Amino acid sequence: MARFDRYLLSQFLLLFGFFALVLVSIFWINSAVRLFDQLIADGQSAGIVLQYTLLSLPRVIGMVLPIAGFAAVVYVTNRLAGDSEMVVLRSSGISPWRLARGAVVFGLFVAAAASVIAHLLLPLSKQELAERQRALTRDVTARLLSDGTFLHPTEGVTFYIRQIDPDGTLNDIFLSDRRDPARTEDFTARRAYLVNAAEDQDEGSRPSLVMIDGSVQSLNEETRRLTVTRFDDFSYDLTRMIGDATAPDRSAEYMRTWRLLSDPEGVAAETGESLGAVVEEAHARFRDAGIAFAAALIGFGAMMAGGFSRFGAWRQIGLAVLMLVAVKMSENLCAGVVVEAPSLWPVSYLPVVLGLALAATLLWWAGRVKRLPASAGAAPA
Repeated sequence: MARFDRYLLSQFLLLFGFFALVLVSIFWINSAVRLFDQLIADGQSAGIVLQYTLLSLPRVIGMVLPIAGFAAVVYVTNRLAGDSEMVVLRSSGISPWRLARGAVVFGLFVAAAASVIAHLLLPLSKQELAERQRALTRDVTARLLSDGTFLHPTEGVTFYIRQIDPDGTLNDIFLSDRRDPARTEDFTARRAYLVNAAEDQDEGSRPSLVMIDGSVQSLNEETRRLTVTRFDDFSYDLTRMIGDATAPDRSAEYMRTWRLLSDPEGVAAETGESLGAVVEEAHARFRDAGIAFAAALIGFGAMMAGGFSRFGAWRQIGLAVLMLVAVKMSENLCAGVVVEAPSLWPVSYLPVVLGLALAATLLWWAGRVKRLPASAGAAPA
């Protein structure tokens, strides 16, 4: 059996790697295409796009690990049953609980991988993404300096430059701001310059657009009254259009787990999030690893509990999927409870308990002893 356990574990790991690679590729490419469209439209280089897609990889891996582990266990167990290997082992008197040893070790491996991603890689990648996003926001040149093209740096804003001189002068600009439903502003100017107005030393600078020899048309949507104001020079704060890159952008998702557990009140005050959200974020990282472990055991237990069928193992697979859906639904419900009442943080682990209970029930059902009725015994003498 020790040799069979190693064989079973090797098959689980092999198929896990295959399914993980396929699922990560699908989700990652889908995410990369959206990032490519967004960043290229903002004038970013292919290198920036590659960095963003690489930083989004830990989130994608963490999302698909439980699915890949579940799929690997179901596929391998179904294949072994189809090749009669499981039938031979069961006929020799080996219980499903003993056969589940390889699945348990594999589930622990998936849970450990999910823990490394949730506690280490994912917070670091999200923090680095936030830093790069702030850097892109400060990079006004990359976002706005594109002549002959109508740009939309944010929803409701249109910006156009006819020509950019070698010395940085912007000629014949048009700026339309329609973000306020009650008021629309359209700026036009013959020339303009991008400048950085220094603020506090720690906060950096605030980019501004200084327009020369232009006008602003302001339309009041309620009264439908149009006001036209001409100016010799006018300074427009670009943080109104592209966001304030100097503003703090902290989140509990960026914090290390030990910080979330040791000082949740401090993290809540620093990030502006509720105490319940901080506590839920900390325990969700442990819960996700537990659900990944339970998913592998549910898949194995469901395949072991089903008997032979001419129609294949679709009933067992469907049952396992329904159980996983129930676990995920309970996860959402428990997360809402913890957010509302942080003192009830143990509730966050109820989905893991439910998943393990379902797996244990399936293994118990698979190992039940079927007794023949008395009438089916030996014929009377």
